[in-house]
Amino acid sequence: MTAPLESDIDIWNDDVLVDPYPTYAALREQAGVVHLPKNDLYVLTRYDIIRDALGDPETFSSTNLGFNPMVNEALQGTSLASDPPLHTQLRATLSANLTPRALRGLKVTIDEKADKLVAELVASGSFEAVDSLARAFPLEIVADLIGFSGHVKDNMLRWGQAAMQVLGPMNHRTQESFPIAGELYGWCASVTADDLVPGSIGRGIFDAETRGDIPEGSAGHIIHQYLGAGVDTTIASIGNIVALFGRHPEQLQLVRENPELVSAAFAEVLRYWPPIHIWGRTATRDVEIDGATVPAGAQLGILFGAGNRDPRHYENPDVFDVTRNPVDHLTFGYGPHGCAGQGLAKLEAHAIIEALARRAKVLETGDEVRVPSNITRSHEKLEVVRVVAV
Repeated sequence: MTAPLESDIDIWNDDVLVDPYPTYAALREQAGVVHLPKNDLYVLTRYDIIRDALGDPETFSSTNLGFNPMVNEALQGTSLASDPPLHTQLRATLSANLTPRALRGLKVTIDEKADKLVAELVASGSFEAVDSLARAFPLEIVADLIGFSGHVKDNMLRWGQAAMQVLGPMNHRTQESFPIAGELYGWCASVTADDLVPGSIGRGIFDAETRGDIPEGSAGHIIHQYLGAGVDTTIASIGNIVALFGRHPEQLQLVRENPELVSAAFAEVLRYWPPIHIWGRTATRDVEIDGATVPAGAQLGILFGAGNRDPRHYENPDVFDVTRNPVDHLTFGYGPHGCAGQGLAKLEAHAIIEALARRAKVLETGDEVRVPSNITRSHEKLEVVRVVAV
């Protein structure tokens, strides 16, 4: 048995979290799997190795996907933190409302809302893109979709951020976020169908529980996932769209001239800057990865951003190029746990990209502020200092 190579990197160091790409490159060149003693973690760094692990739930279990025991205990019984066959059952109900067919009726609404919001922002001449676009847009879409109203709608941002933050190790960020994530857990444990707007997806999930399609008591867990897994990542992705087009105006110009590039452009945003820094798995047995043995019970950290920039898989991986169309990027995961909400995320992001390309002739960004965060990599502030209408 050959032990994996080691590195003294702390993958949750503040500087690494704000700009992880130099660290990803160093780890990826070291080996496909690297042991980080500071984090008691084995990180997967190369495209093929990550994809193989995601496609093998028997060897790489999701039952402990967080990086501290408290959150793993709290997530037991959810589709995020389960393996087949329970995962298959829970996932079916989560996904039923997120299929292309189920979402088809939403596309017109989402496109109209995106166009209206972007048109208003472009008309203003300058705007702060995180609060006014990256957060405002998906929060409204998800609230309407699930049927949230009142104090739940008001708390979606706080709850969504905390639900991601607490997946990290037991650092100060996790500890500060547990009480807020606890509010979300508490609400999801007590929510009833009557708390959700009639005709919403949330109501539909309770109907599935009533029919016996999912285990009794799991409707709240599934609603938790819509909020916990979907909101913060979509916010991050929309912020990244604006920031990357601000940095690369020639790429926005390409989309403006070739509207059929919208889908490819979003795939490239996700490849280039995944909204997820790290995700967990546990080895169910001794397993050989890249010629080294990872022991049974070891915690693994999947570095999507390292795999997405692997030069073994993508040519010129550090170049942002909307014509690349990397449909096989790792950001939505792969295999049975591939992102259930990716159809909705694409609808939202495509609508924003289309609206920006149609409405904005000039999009100049200024200061980009990122704050360290355990799991999600997003902007805290992003100034669009000048925008000129087409």
